[in-house]
Amino acid sequence: MKVYTARQAILNRRQQTVAYELFFRDGIENAFPRHVKPDVATSRLVLNQHLNIGFKHLCRNKMALINFSQQSLLDHLPALLPPRDIVIEVLEDVEPNDEIYQACRQLFHAGYRFALDDFVYHPDWERFLNFAKLIKIDIRRTSLDEVASILPTLRNRKGVRFLAEKIETHEEFEHAKELGFDFFQGYFFCVPEMVEHADIEAQHHMILAIYLEVLKPNFSYNKLALYFERDLSLSYKLLRFINSGLFEVREPISSIKQALIYLGEEQARKFICLIATAHLGGNNKPLELIRMSILRARFCELICNKVAPNLTDMAFLTGLFSLVDALLGQPMEQVLARLPLEEDVKQALLNKPGMLHSLQALVKAYESGDWLSTQKHSQELKITEETLPDLYSQAVKWSEDFEANTSA
Repeated sequence: MKVYTARQAILNRRQQTVAYELFFRDGIENAFPRHVKPDVATSRLVLNQHLNIGFKHLCRNKMALINFSQQSLLDHLPALLPPRDIVIEVLEDVEPNDEIYQACRQLFHAGYRFALDDFVYHPDWERFLNFAKLIKIDIRRTSLDEVASILPTLRNRKGVRFLAEKIETHEEFEHAKELGFDFFQGYFFCVPEMVEHADIEAQHHMILAIYLEVLKPNFSYNKLALYFERDLSLSYKLLRFINSGLFEVREPISSIKQALIYLGEEQARKFICLIATAHLGGNNKPLELIRMSILRARFCELICNKVAPNLTDMAFLTGLFSLVDALLGQPMEQVLARLPLEEDVKQALLNKPGMLHSLQALVKAYESGDWLSTQKHSQELKITEETLPDLYSQAVKWSEDFEANTSA
């Protein structure tokens, strides 16, 4: 399949290209796709470009300026990229609150550089100026006459450089130079240039399986490796990520499992969440079903711990994959045929009689408020109905806490 990016040159006062700003595109049209959320667009840009040909190659060994939305910053998405290769552009609609400040502060101390995009001064942004190496001013929003009154004050900031955006004429370029701008960007120099290259298409069901596995509190490297090994695109991007310059690779990678272990639990989660956001974040339905799956998995696990403690791992998996057919819009039999799950789990998901199936049926009945079925399946499993509300509350709290931790 084909993937697309637009890049626009950033020039210095001698009109030499010193960096590129990169823009996500989802087709040959050279315009931002309005139906794609900003955080999803950034995730796809990283996945399609950096983990394929690499930002250094795409930008001809020059810096890449990349837009990061509020959610992308809160998710610490920039931390998946080498700090020496990028400048983090904080978009103008990001709220300058304490949460964003702490996220930027952590990234700044990790060596990342910041640009404030379409900057319009407000006191709430004052503390963020300590992180900024570049301030971008859109001269269509803030005229050059207005800039003349505010630039001298901002220039008191040590180490801060200034870029004039949306330069469209020679006169504007000369005027901006007279005002003291260091860098320039706009149609006067060049329109965003479309870059197209081939990518290996990932299997949607495998992405979902990997994502659901990594959401478990103690995920299995063996299972993750099995999933990655069944998808060439994901295996390739995993090895590209290892070799992206973010890590010091001391020895050659000889297996997918070794690559995952090399990442470690935290980075593996972040990398897989990047993949999931890029592929599953296009609308709210899949993410909502995933939240339900996580809650159901924990509820199944807690109940199973009361009635058959030796089966809790399989109970968790049964709950976790119980909505996979709805997520992918495919029959359960078809999905399970492509996943290396335990046979007992598959049987339960296919509604074949057994302990795990009874457990799943009890959870579904309790969720839907079907009290007759709840009573019936509770008796089958020899668990008192009075214990279910407390177990369900524990599951809700765990799933909410876990979601908060994985997005932190």
